Amino acid sequence: MAAHNDLGHKGEEMAAEFLQQKGYCILDRNWANKGRKELDIVAIKDDIVVFVEVKTRKLGSVTTPISAVDDRKQRRICLAADSYLKCHHIALHYRFDIIGIVYNGEASRIDHYEDAFKVRPRFYR
Repeated sequence: MAAHNDLGHKGEEMAAEFLQQKGYCILDRNWANKGRKELDIVAIKDDIVVFVEVKTRKLGSVTTPISAVDDRKQRRICLAADSYLKCHHIALHYRFDIIGIVYNGEASRIDHYEDAFKVRPRFYR
């Protein structure tokens, strides 16, 4: 496995543990449907389904984790979330969060951006 995949996997593990400590129930991890649409973490808290995109960067990286979730990535997440909700027949409120991790071993920093972006109509054109 490539080093960046190892880092991404480590970040997703950290994010899932972080969410559970905050009272979230993890429903799915690395859920994918047939169209290259993937969701890193699907969780629920207070009857709200939360689709969580996890981005991990090493300390000193040129880009920040949050900057990696651009409009194109948001569109893919929204489409995947729509598929997830339909596939599982879920009719609850939902939101999109981003967890950004700057990895530095024991001194890693986790930033949780709740309700980080909204579904915009142009996503479905």
